[in-house]
Amino acid sequence: MKPLEIKIAYLGGGSRYWARDLITELALTPRIKGRIDLYDLNYEAAERNVAVADRIYGRPEAVTRFTVRAVRRLADALKGADFVVLSIEPGPTEMRFADIVIPERHGIFQPVGDTTGPGGIARALRAVPTYHQFGQAIAEHCPKAWVINYTNPMTLCTAALYAADPAIKAFGCCHEVFHTQHDLARFVAKWFGVPKPSRQAINLDIAGVNHFTWTTAATWEGHDLFPKLQEMVADPACFRSRRAYSQGLKKSQSWFKYSGLVALDLFRRFGALGSAGDRHLAEFVPWYATSEENLHRWGVILTPYSYRLARCRLRDKDLTHYSQTPIKASEEEGVRMIEALLGLQPLDTNVNLPNRGQLAAAPLGVVVETYAQLRRDKATPVVAKPLPPGAQALVRRVIDVQALTLQAALTRDVDLAFQALLADPLVRIPTDEAWQMFTEMLRHLRPCLPGWRIP
Repeated sequence: MKPLEIKIAYLGGGSRYWARDLITELALTPRIKGRIDLYDLNYEAAERNVAVADRIYGRPEAVTRFTVRAVRRLADALKGADFVVLSIEPGPTEMRFADIVIPERHGIFQPVGDTTGPGGIARALRAVPTYHQFGQAIAEHCPKAWVINYTNPMTLCTAALYAADPAIKAFGCCHEVFHTQHDLARFVAKWFGVPKPSRQAINLDIAGVNHFTWTTAATWEGHDLFPKLQEMVADPACFRSRRAYSQGLKKSQSWFKYSGLVALDLFRRFGALGSAGDRHLAEFVPWYATSEENLHRWGVILTPYSYRLARCRLRDKDLTHYSQTPIKASEEEGVRMIEALLGLQPLDTNVNLPNRGQLAAAPLGVVVETYAQLRRDKATPVVAKPLPPGAQALVRRVIDVQALTLQAALTRDVDLAFQALLADPLVRIPTDEAWQMFTEMLRHLRPCLPGWRIP
């Protein structure tokens, strides 16, 4: 079969992780070829990824080749694109000081701080206007292109694209649900005495919003896994303190690991399994992140701002790394999504799309996360099983805060943004102190908030 030729516009093309992973995945995909235009405000970073691509496509494992170039103008990247991939950092990493450090000084602890809580709201205020501009540019230069977003806060970035152009063909792509499948596969191996199955063998029904997604049903080869989970969480030993585990993670600087206990506690209390990493789940409710010590009890640690800053300043891997190290596929599904939308293979997976009725308890039009069927030029959301009432109430609160945040970011309304902050479940401090914290955050973010009237 002759490979299909496509053009991909990559916005955030200087990325040292997502862009390089996509280039690698494409090198291992024989059924498509073409061109990738890398656009980034840091043009030199995009140029470095062109050099990386040359090394990747020169590997013997590569079965196809894309022409990769860096472009200086957004319009040039988008013109003629069949697919647009977005993964940007909304402002320099130094802006994360406002997201994480300033709230922590006021007793608000966020293991991640990029989706919800004060950090998620602050990040949205920076990202949403940029994504709105991206949506307008896509509507002008490549209105028929499919748009795949990886940037957090995923819900609000995707919503900003639809605010710019309701006809846009965009969705958010997140791998957090995959971790739940892996965890359940590990449990299946223990429960049934079999080798650990692939994550794809674990069938889920999911519903919620990104990073606060819930599994309402789970099966493996026809076996209902919820009774086994119920037995598991009924054992008091399941919920013993994980402080020693957390201290070990902190000592080894394993910032992205967690115990999985938060997800299980949500299942115990609400009847649906939390289906994102504990670091994310703990930020959407008020009772885990009350202190760093309490997070440790649940097997979650804070990722320090100092680490984030140091990571962004790390030098790139030497190009010889890409010449000498074999390339291999990851679990990311971006390329498989592209193949499905081209009609090369069907794919059912979790995506973030505006609600068209797939999540009955959510308002129509808000971006929610469920499964969808990706076929030739179609992304059809699958109607999700209803959430249990308690979980539904928690998700609805998140949706309402996100709606306030989106409107505040689009209109540059300080008062509305502060109302969103006060409505967030992590903000448990007095309103006067919350206003002091919020203004401190805005003043730090001033370079990334043009047009805002900052107190």
